[in-house]
Amino acid sequence: MGFRRFLAVLSARNLEFLRDRSALSWNIVLPVLIVFGFAFAFSTGGQTLFKVGLFGQPQQAPGIERFLRLKHIQFIPVESIASAIPKVERHQLDMLLETASGSYWINDQSANGYLLEQLLAGGENRFHKQTVSGEAIRYVDWLIPGVLGMNIMFSALFGVGYVIVRYRKNGVLKRLKATPITAFEFLSAQVASRLWLIVAVTTLVYAGTNLLVGFRMNGSYLTLFLVLVIGTFSMICLSLIIAARLSSEETANGLLNMISWPMMLLSGVWFSLEGSPEIIRQLAQVFPLTHMIDAARAVMIDGAGLLDIVPHLLILLAMSALFMTFGARSFKWE
Repeated sequence: MGFRRFLAVLSARNLEFLRDRSALSWNIVLPVLIVFGFAFAFSTGGQTLFKVGLFGQPQQAPGIERFLRLKHIQFIPVESIASAIPKVERHQLDMLLETASGSYWINDQSANGYLLEQLLAGGENRFHKQTVSGEAIRYVDWLIPGVLGMNIMFSALFGVGYVIVRYRKNGVLKRLKATPITAFEFLSAQVASRLWLIVAVTTLVYAGTNLLVGFRMNGSYLTLFLVLVIGTFSMICLSLIIAARLSSEETANGLLNMISWPMMLLSGVWFSLEGSPEIIRQLAQVFPLTHMIDAARAVMIDGAGLLDIVPHLLILLAMSALFMTFGARSFKWE
């Protein structure tokens, strides 16, 4: 009987969403417009700021003080040479400097790399040149995980959290309380309904835009799909915290915006946090959206396998368990 009640609520929620044509259309049209807008705007791949990866301490290589003081160059500390070289190959870094060994890497097809090499050679110190090659990564390739992640975030938070608050305000939950359905069955149905809908819409949007834009994909589609499912589940569970006890739509809307906007700004949706202050990068790690986007980009751009992104997936699952537990235990019908 419990499973039948679950299916009844699940079916009712699915029909409610599918009949809301405006919400369904918006979930599909918005990410498509953003993807094509950025694909057109950044089709030339032009950049006005040089990016130089710096491995080691500047004082280890005297003679480059003048180079380090040049304007319009962003020096980004890197943790390892092995992980930074692929970024030079993809033109994400224009140059990589290793101060200890006196070596630098540039892409032989990068105009920015050539210019930086000439600026570096003007100093007193002479570095050992090493070249790499590789196709530049388009901004739209880097952007697509962030755009879809942002769309998932808003669909999950407002599609579950805000809707349940509306149910409570309109007395729907009060009437459901008089039925045999339990809080766990009701919440599970809400989560399951939104989960498959978001996954289906996101898959459709990605597949459709990929046919026209042709996104870079160096990893496994199955691994990427796993990131989509776990990341979406985590975002839906987060919405249960807001939905647990609130009965005011205005308060729920404010809290959902208070959660979603900082998450969107600090999770790397529009720009990379490389070179940002350490406190900002650490703060970003508390958001599930950060781990979902980082895992998706690792699969698509770096060709990461399942084992490479396990830390992100485990964090998302741990967050989901925490959010779900808090939301279920504090849930009230009225």
